[in-house]
Amino acid sequence: MSAPRLLVVEGNVAEARARQVRFGGEAASEGYARLLREILPTAVVDICYPADPGANLPDSGGLAGYDGIAITGSSLNIYNGGEEIQKQIDLLRAAFTTGTPVFGSCWGLQLITTAAGGAVRKNPRGREVGFGRRIRVTDAGRDHHMYDGKPEVFEAMTVHLDEVETLPHGARLLATNDHSQVQAAEFKVGASTAWGVQYHPEYPFREMAAIFRRLSPSLVAEGFFLDEDEESAFIGDLEKLERDPANAALIWRHGVDGAVISKELRTAEIRNWIAHLVLPERARRGRG
Repeated sequence: MSAPRLLVVEGNVAEARARQVRFGGEAASEGYARLLREILPTAVVDICYPADPGANLPDSGGLAGYDGIAITGSSLNIYNGGEEIQKQIDLLRAAFTTGTPVFGSCWGLQLITTAAGGAVRKNPRGREVGFGRRIRVTDAGRDHHMYDGKPEVFEAMTVHLDEVETLPHGARLLATNDHSQVQAAEFKVGASTAWGVQYHPEYPFREMAAIFRRLSPSLVAEGFFLDEDEESAFIGDLEKLERDPANAALIWRHGVDGAVISKELRTAEIRNWIAHLVLPERARRGRG
């Protein structure tokens, strides 16, 4: 019996990946791949870079060989267009023909939406960053496997300036909050089922700390912090939570709940995708 095969689609261009690393983080695809290997230790996880010039990308025949495809976040804006974005849309549309399950975080949700015929815009409320607050599971989400074991109202790691404006026909809204109506959705596109979330269940606290360092000082200018000292203190708290996620004082100070603090709960959507889409589809194909 062959090992499960998963593909991570990196949404960023090379310069953006390098910039995140310079601020103490890692390429989004590397962190995603490590989490997938942790959840499914027997899996072989590949990474592709469709935004890179000359990238050797799998076609639909190659994509069909994977048991699941996960899409990272990105600093790109999908409405700006360009070759680095169109290649990702084309890759995803090819994936939809294969029946391979898809999961997208943040940019991944926006890419799925666009490839399936929906629309994405710059959020008129501005950026949502740090912890997405009071994300609420909808009636459809309450009975959906994506949210098995998840509280009906929760916080989540998040950083996005854009949002889904219009879901494509047939998509189901699974979660929402006051900042962005579409926080999660399920898509039936072509032969495939895709799940997407606007937040980042794959991020640890240390990655959020690196993102805040990278975005400084723009977050002060946008009004998230009074000054850079206050921002630095928040980054320090994120790094402390990485080392000590049970720190009661920090949990209270930032108003986060178990859905952020507990890695098992924080990553539940991805774990459920593997349990309820990837492995059943793999078995249906006679691979496991």
